[in-house]
Amino acid sequence: MSDESGTAEIGNRSVPRLNERILSSMSRRSVAAHPWHDLEIGPGAPTVFNVVVEITKGSKVKYELDKKTGLIKVDRVLYSSVVYPHNYGFIPRTLCEDSDPMDVLVLMQEPVISGCFLRARAIGLMPLIDQGERDDKIIAVCADDPEYRHYNDLKELSPHRLAEIRRFFEDYKKNENKEVAVNDFLPAEAAFQAIQYSMDLYAQYVLETLRR
Repeated sequence: MSDESGTAEIGNRSVPRLNERILSSMSRRSVAAHPWHDLEIGPGAPTVFNVVVEITKGSKVKYELDKKTGLIKVDRVLYSSVVYPHNYGFIPRTLCEDSDPMDVLVLMQEPVISGCFLRARAIGLMPLIDQGERDDKIIAVCADDPEYRHYNDLKELSPHRLAEIRRFFEDYKKNENKEVAVNDFLPAEAAFQAIQYSMDLYAQYVLETLRR
């Protein structure tokens, strides 16, 4: 028996009813929500967009999206004595040439929990080469953080803040004997172009999938 409040009676206990989407997923009639594909990028993209946070500011654990299930998994604990300087995640409904969604480092006052999403504004692009492959990162600010939402370009940040970000990405894989090279930061316009390109690649991916 169930009522309008969304609870069901089992014996003498009231328990929450399972969401219909979850039940459908369990019976394989459909799939559960996937943060990469089901979450909209947002109407302001490529300037302002949603970001799914994988790694919390201050964390030494590298979490990442499991593309098959949509869950956030533990990839590894960093080998170096460093922590992520800001919240880090990806932009939904984007695709890069490494077959992953576009990566974003989000500057804001507080760490937020892994798996949540927030609105961000791109302020620059950090070109990065990881093990010989291009792996650019968008530098953004939280669009709803009063301390950071007024920033529109990297040049508004202090040189030390940019040096800190660069040094983290240059150093965090050194103890794994992996090479990472960070090139000169690029302005907000380059970030907008990179995000738009990743949106276009994702749209092509969807069309090709539908044709199969």
